[in-house]
Amino acid sequence: MEPGAGDGAPHYNENNGYRRPGDMSPASATDATREADRIRPVLKRLWEQKKWDPTTVRAALLHLGYEEQRTRSNGKPNGGTLTVRAMNSRFTDGREVTPEGASVGLRVHADACVTAFVQKSNYEVTTNGPYPETGCFEPPSGH
Repeated sequence: MEPGAGDGAPHYNENNGYRRPGDMSPASATDATREADRIRPVLKRLWEQKKWDPTTVRAALLHLGYEEQRTRSNGKPNGGTLTVRAMNSRFTDGREVTPEGASVGLRVHADACVTAFVQKSNYEVTTNGPYPETGCFEPPSGH
């Protein structure tokens, strides 16, 4: 069995490497924590006001001075560091359901992100390194 192989499935680590964020340098981790501390009270206020739609969340975070991330036609980044989008859909009761709420990704440095969400039940703000294929956002699970 591989070390850290979850339920012991063969090749667990290899098959799930895309779901593990990269490492942050200590300096980048400090900067990401500082930005998370700026975002947290905004999301708390929006959650208390029952405002968790992506448009409202994006506007509130842009008010902090962040710039929305833009991409070129080839999909490569072209400035800005903030992405706010709808929550990922989930398979619930035999159908795809997209919960109300917003997912937030802020690229602090090449190796550092703030990842957050706000939804009806709760909100959360964390820091992490980027994921290999999806940047600041945790990729959906496979299978």
